[in-house]
Amino acid sequence: MRYLISAPIVLSVVILGLYAWVDRYSEIDAIKPLAVNAFDKTVIDKGASLVAIGDCEVCHTKPGGESLAGGREIRTPFGTILSTNITPDVGTGIGAWSLPAFTRALREGVDRFGRYLYPAFPYDHFTKVKDDDIAAIYAYLMTLPPVSAPKPKNELPFPYNVRVLLAGWNFLFLRQGAYSPDPARDDQWNRGAYLVEGIGHCGACHTPRNIFGAERRSSARFAGETLEGWHAPALNMASPAPAPWTADAMVNFLLDGWDGDHGIAAGTMTAVVNGLGSLSEDDAYAIATYILSFQDQTNVDARTKAAKSFAEKVAFGPSSPAPSQLGAASERGEATFARVCANCHRAGTNTAALALSSVVSGPDPRNLIHIIDQGIEPPQNALDHSMPAFGGTLSASDLADLVTFVRSRFSEKPAWSNVSVLITEARAAEQ
Repeated sequence: MRYLISAPIVLSVVILGLYAWVDRYSEIDAIKPLAVNAFDKTVIDKGASLVAIGDCEVCHTKPGGESLAGGREIRTPFGTILSTNITPDVGTGIGAWSLPAFTRALREGVDRFGRYLYPAFPYDHFTKVKDDDIAAIYAYLMTLPPVSAPKPKNELPFPYNVRVLLAGWNFLFLRQGAYSPDPARDDQWNRGAYLVEGIGHCGACHTPRNIFGAERRSSARFAGETLEGWHAPALNMASPAPAPWTADAMVNFLLDGWDGDHGIAAGTMTAVVNGLGSLSEDDAYAIATYILSFQDQTNVDARTKAAKSFAEKVAFGPSSPAPSQLGAASERGEATFARVCANCHRAGTNTAALALSSVVSGPDPRNLIHIIDQGIEPPQNALDHSMPAFGGTLSASDLADLVTFVRSRFSEKPAWSNVSVLITEARAAEQ
């Protein structure tokens, strides 16, 4: 009888305690708009660089919209999230946010009003950023011109539109705290780890996620992920790059978005490298050092030589040998390639060899489909590497044949099996 009486009491205490824990965030008082001269110019400049490295403009600017005024659609498996206005507008942006409110958002995923933020905003990475770097980012954002831009409503079905459930997500997956250097590693590696795991949040795109949308960092860090119709390639031992990445090659790619042995940035990575162009060379090499520690760095010279030898062997031209197993679709694709692609991609041109491209050797054809359909608007430091769009001139079947040919001719990997389906999906999403 004593247990029967006490059980409801215990359950009530547990429920009340859980509710108090979930609802523990209160609103932080608003502040008056801050004057530009309230911040040191050196700190503002540092914040500008960090905002660029953090790719804030990529997510917080909608196509054709004002910079950092929000409204960009971020499509997730759970629905579409609209990004927020992070200009210092008092009514619709963060103009009334104090530094503690801003820090709480980055560290704990909770806004000034005490509402949980969706982890499409990568606060699980930003929590690792140091206090002085957060203060610099805040200083830069608060000195920008304010833009009045109310945030559109998210397009999330029940139960994903219930923000309080994110308390459970944070309990399971958010590990708060600034980055702590690994004493077993040198300063360059630790600096790279801080930038990649913190403000750079590279894993947000390049690490697979579990069914709850959290990164699988312990089991598949940097193993590649598909999001918004593009495939972010693996940066670990599963890297699809035929020629191994070197520190110099990766620095070239980070700063310019282009490397002759690996190709050019495309899709959302174009905007990312435009931001990374503000990196110092020291920081670029630090990032490369950290990422390359996850990749196979054995026999790099021999593997690079083999990759280039294969690329020369299969280069498209009248004297080059035909692939041994084309198939009917690939034969049709070869004719299309000769008509629309060979002018730039034949042997002897100064474009990167297709056989060295991760786009061609990757695990699925999404990126190649998008690039052929939409073309390439090159990063700002590689303007001479543009490519026109061919989506308006190729039928779905022509595109499928072309993709099939490119894979069979310029890669030693198995044929892609779902090309037509992915073309249909890609073209539907582009409408």
